[in-house]
Amino acid sequence: MGRNSCQNALDDAVKEVMTAKLPYTENFNLMDGRLVICAIAVGVAMFALLWDFLNPFPKSRPVLIGCVASYFLLMGVLTLYTTFKEKGIFVVVMQKDPAGLDPDSTWEAASNMKKYDDVYELSLSYTDGKTKAKRETTIKKSVGDFIDENGVICQDIIEPLVLKLHQSLASGKKDK
Repeated sequence: MGRNSCQNALDDAVKEVMTAKLPYTENFNLMDGRLVICAIAVGVAMFALLWDFLNPFPKSRPVLIGCVASYFLLMGVLTLYTTFKEKGIFVVVMQKDPAGLDPDSTWEAASNMKKYDDVYELSLSYTDGKTKAKRETTIKKSVGDFIDENGVICQDIIEPLVLKLHQSLASGKKDK
């Protein structure tokens, strides 16, 4: 199993705990932002294709140059979005206010694995809906701690770990 497939499998296991074991609803706004940028880029490319079909090459040259430049710019925006906005976040869940008066609180899970390294870094962050105060905790463990000898992810090992991180943030104290 390669580094990316290990990280993705562990991310899926953590996501399963955050969405199925805890009473939260998943929020897709972060991923929707990426989809909007990609949809605009595809729209620009389709416009260029249509324009070139209706006005063959010598006439369509300025429009094609504009579309190619726009597409290049949108790919730069997408790169900046994934690097600085997403930051490795793979799941965002919303915790509803029990009374329904205050804004929802946000839980985010992000992961990181360096190239040629077996250490899986999981970060869980909590943003209070009312005060906007943010708390975060991180744990670093070897991928081998989560996988059995057959190469299967052990959900029974990941679940208590994620719930422990969650509880440490929910109670308001940091646990490293």
